[in-house]
Amino acid sequence: MTDTPRTPQSPLRLSTVILPHRRWHEGARETWVRAEELGFHTAYTYDHLSWRVPFRDGPWFGAIPTLTAAATATERLRLGTLVTSPNFRHPVTLAKELISLDDISGGRITLGIGAGGTGFDATALTHSAQEPWTPRERADRLAEFVPLLDRLLTEDTVSYDGTFYSAGGAQNVPGCVQRPRLPFAVAATGPRGLKLAARHGQAWVTTGDPKLFESGTPEQSVQAIRGQIEKLTAACDAAGRDVAGLGKILLTGFTPDRARLLDSVDAFVDFAGTHRDLGFTELVLHWPIPDTPFAADHKVFESIATEALAQLG
Repeated sequence: MTDTPRTPQSPLRLSTVILPHRRWHEGARETWVRAEELGFHTAYTYDHLSWRVPFRDGPWFGAIPTLTAAATATERLRLGTLVTSPNFRHPVTLAKELISLDDISGGRITLGIGAGGTGFDATALTHSAQEPWTPRERADRLAEFVPLLDRLLTEDTVSYDGTFYSAGGAQNVPGCVQRPRLPFAVAATGPRGLKLAARHGQAWVTTGDPKLFESGTPEQSVQAIRGQIEKLTAACDAAGRDVAGLGKILLTGFTPDRARLLDSVDAFVDFAGTHRDLGFTELVLHWPIPDTPFAADHKVFESIATEALAQLG
């Protein structure tokens, strides 16, 4: 097990995810600056080549360049991906980009990482006859990707010959500003992913139970998430690690109560209190985008950012 840092924990942090769908000089820069002004702990972005409807056929920019620009426009705000996957990334080139980004930001980067899905990312680099990887194949790649990336970010020179990835004397001097490396937030619900989170993560990420997205109840969602945390605890126990030292991040917007989550500060405080009691240390809200599933009253959103945690005590 790599000796990786534990990110300092607070009772609950509030973060946001800013989708990279706007040109930098046509409103995107101001959004990242505003996120810092509102006091969000971290501003993440999605690391995709393109994303689902209604964004699929519209503008969509790269995560690493976007975060680099955000790093130069902000001073205190942590920045990160939510999440990066092996679908179109290679650990050797990704490590070099992350070390550079961590340097430019002054050590403010968190890497959210997961197995990825079956969308455009999974087919953009393939020929027409090739099928997307199955869930098992994606898990196989993630299981090799994460430990190799860990080494690349903590060792000056790495050679590796694996099933899916290789590194031939890959050099990564001077390494990350954050020591021994920047933190990983591992998105996982299955046993293999939870094992990776327990061994290599500084945080764990979930969106809840996708089976409850359409027809589940908030109570069922809470119970399902409680079950996920129990499995995470078991994975940490097996790795000889205290689960209390692992951050627990909920990316909101994908649970049955998503429609009323941002209706008011009181509605969000109720939601946040319930999930804090489950053990979450960070809740992530999507920055409002009109005419999309992430539409919300921006005044209410800003009030939540500035008032909700104080009401939670």
